[in-house]
Amino acid sequence: MEESLIKRLEAAVTRLEGISSTGGGGGVTLSRGGDFSSGGNVAASDPSILAYDDLISQCVGRILTAAERIGGPVLDVTKIVAEAFAAQKELLIRIKQTQKPDMAGLAGFLKPLNDVTMKADAMTQGRRNDYFNHLKAASDSLSALAWIAFTGKDCGMSMPIAHVEESWQMAEFYSNKVLVEYRNKDADHVDWAKALKELYLPGLRDYVKSHYALGPVWNASGKPVSAPAKGPPGAPAPPPAPSASLFSSESSKPSSSSNQKQGMSAVFQQLSSGSVTSGLKKVTDDMKTKNRADRSGAVSAVEKETRTTTKPAVSKTGPPKMELQMGRKWAVENQIGKKDLVISECDSKQSVYVFGCKDSVLQIQGKVNNITIDKCTKMGVVFTDVVAAFEIVNCTNVEVQCQGSAPTVSVDNATGCQLYLNKDSLKTAITTAKSSEINVMVPGASPDGDWVEHALPQQYNHVFTEGKFETTPVSHSGA
Repeated sequence: MEESLIKRLEAAVTRLEGISSTGGGGGVTLSRGGDFSSGGNVAASDPSILAYDDLISQCVGRILTAAERIGGPVLDVTKIVAEAFAAQKELLIRIKQTQKPDMAGLAGFLKPLNDVTMKADAMTQGRRNDYFNHLKAASDSLSALAWIAFTGKDCGMSMPIAHVEESWQMAEFYSNKVLVEYRNKDADHVDWAKALKELYLPGLRDYVKSHYALGPVWNASGKPVSAPAKGPPGAPAPPPAPSASLFSSESSKPSSSSNQKQGMSAVFQQLSSGSVTSGLKKVTDDMKTKNRADRSGAVSAVEKETRTTTKPAVSKTGPPKMELQMGRKWAVENQIGKKDLVISECDSKQSVYVFGCKDSVLQIQGKVNNITIDKCTKMGVVFTDVVAAFEIVNCTNVEVQCQGSAPTVSVDNATGCQLYLNKDSLKTAITTAKSSEINVMVPGASPDGDWVEHALPQQYNHVFTEGKFETTPVSHSGA
């Protein structure tokens, strides 16, 4: 450790001596704008930037090595992760030479990083492949790099250290799936998942804690963030920036209900004005069905059978819904294929009811009173703390991850249920009824150990002994 530190200091001194010899007057000088006369070289030799280089060479290099053994889409998305960390390094160097911008300027300043994260997100879209969990874990993990956008306690973000930890919790849901799927099949995938976690915890988290615990430090006497270049007079305006990005959410999109109201209002307005009905033809008496000779009231057997067999199927699924009702109950209903459902503003007096959802993931960020999942298929739920109980009813293939504590987990009439418990929730009481294929994952004995899977029994042996029945789980042993 001491030898590497000495070599780093010697390299920094060599850079400074070279700058001094080429500056014509000796020493490193500052221009009036605050920028170093040597460009970005001095900023690149800052201890925080050198530490970031170490993070890239060690942690990013480790995950790249694991990805090269796997190849394919996993290697492609890992290269994007490395590209994102390299983009953030360039931004950290520029921050040391730039004044703090306003929100509009900050969005433009962070655009290079945002563009890279959008490339990773694009790989998770479309038809799923065998490495979807890898792609989703890597893509979601890049939201941790948004800590660089922290501008103060009133900016709406968590503190940088907390933001990195919270962002990894979102990605860990898919990273755990990789560990479970390949634990006994392929060690390369397990190494990749572990290296991805180590990149953020403790890698990026400890780096932010050591150098930017209160957010990035801008140069008050530096140069301002350059505005986007304007075109010549009369030129068309540039296209608007894409709506979806790492630093935005879907909250700014208009709701479907408001669009429907506006559409129906327009329809009624056209009807009242006569613009729609003006082109319609008048129906005369000979055109009416009751007066037509080729139509009779009798229905033939062939026509009746055709009508019966060709009756269109009517979907009973209602409209998607995600809202807080009466200030006490969060209703999440009929969500299909939504992987980014988040409930962030909640308290211990509110409950969450999830109904009729399919192939979706819901994150509940905060303590709530009760959570119920009802009639859901391929549903994933990640929650922090629950005061009363977490209930799973009439569900198929659901995955639940507890990041805090839960006194009780109840599973009733469910098939295929995967529960992830952390160290704070190992004392959770699990109650099952009319359910099968229930597996519980708990942390290993060591901090770096693999998850340990426990299958809950679904068969029981009842023996009448001393005036009462004694029930024990059925155990199977090989002959």
